[in-house]
Amino acid sequence: MQPAAADDARHRDPHGGERPVRVLFVCWGNICRSPTAEGVMARAVEQAGLAGRVEVDSAGTSAEHLGDRPDRRALAEADRRGLDLRSQRARRVTRADWDRFDLFLVADGSVERSLLRSAPGPGYAAKVHRMTAFGPDADVDEVPDPYYGGGDGFAHVFDLLERACDGLVGHLRAQLDRRPG
Repeated sequence: MQPAAADDARHRDPHGGERPVRVLFVCWGNICRSPTAEGVMARAVEQAGLAGRVEVDSAGTSAEHLGDRPDRRALAEADRRGLDLRSQRARRVTRADWDRFDLFLVADGSVERSLLRSAPGPGYAAKVHRMTAFGPDADVDEVPDPYYGGGDGFAHVFDLLERACDGLVGHLRAQLDRRPG
């Protein structure tokens, strides 16, 4: 069973138009897993013809790497897969993000706990899911942090995130297709 995603009623623009579903990928420092997920998902959204209907961003729960580019090994693996992450810069989740984003997709339990401590209220927890929740690896509880390992860890993270993002695109497409109007 897939987790519930953002409620359709929240996706009406106050001026009567449809606003995009907004997805925020979150890891600890926003230099490995979440920027990779952002890049992979942005490409999947574009390829699925959902640009303008789904917006993607990433952030971290830590401020340690603020302003940094993704890790050089994440950049190298992205290059191998035809994806450019160089324009991304690490940022920390803000209070405003809780109102802006519909889904917060976290890399692991530690990140989830840290993120939930920053939530403005208990009702916001329903927006938080694991990065793998919508894909074929939903039983995988975490996207492992490749920071302290070698390049093969980054390849594994890419493999997990590509499958997860494909599943998420399918889920969001179905949700968007059910919207009235």
